[in-house]
Amino acid sequence: MVIAIDGPAGAGKSTVARTLAGRLGFTYLDTGAMYRCVALALSERGGDPAAVAEAVRIELGGRVLLDGRDVTEAIRAPAVSDAASEVSADPGVRRALVRKQQAILGDGDWVAEGRDIGTAVCPDAKVKVFLTASAEARAHRRAAELGTDFEAVLAQQRRRDERDQRREHSPLVPADDAVPVDTTGLDLDEVLGQILALVAQAREIEA
Repeated sequence: MVIAIDGPAGAGKSTVARTLAGRLGFTYLDTGAMYRCVALALSERGGDPAAVAEAVRIELGGRVLLDGRDVTEAIRAPAVSDAASEVSADPGVRRALVRKQQAILGDGDWVAEGRDIGTAVCPDAKVKVFLTASAEARAHRRAAELGTDFEAVLAQQRRRDERDQRREHSPLVPADDAVPVDTTGLDLDEVLGQILALVAQAREIEA
C-alpha cells in the first residue's frame, strides 16, 4: 500500500508522514529531499539540471546521503530550499526523479510525501491526503524549525508557493481524489487520527 501525503511547504508533511509510517510499520519516503539533493549538487558542481538529477545517487533513511555524503542538514538551508523549488520546475529533473521514486514505491508499504505524489508519482495510491495550513501558520512553523526571521520565511514561502502552483509540469495541486486536511488548528495526533481513519477505510475496501 502507498499513502500519498502532498501539500505546500510548512503544512506538516514531513512530521506527519514520518510519524504515520512509524505507527503503521511502513517505510517513509521524503521526495522533497531528493529535489533538495539535486539543488545542492547543482550549486556545488553546476551542469545541466536533468543530467545531474539522472546521475546523482540519493539514499534516504535516517540520514540523507548524496553520492555517499551525509547532507541531511545541508539540504535544509533556506537557499537550498528555494533552489529546490526552482529545479523542481525543470521537466527533465522531474522526469528523472519521478522515475526513481516510482521504482522505489513499486514494492512494499510506503508513506510518501511531496508535492505531486498523488498526481504524478503514484496516482493509484490507496490513500491520498493533501495537507494545508494558513500561510502564517506554515511560516511560523518553518521559522521556528530553522531559527530564522518569520517575515523572511513568509516572503520566501509565498514565492515558492506561487512558483510551485504555476509550474507547467506537475504543479502543486491536490489530486481529484485526495482528502484535504487543514492542519492550522490541529495537533499531530488529531491530524494522524484523520489519516489513520482513511487508511482503515482503504483496508476495508481491499479486504
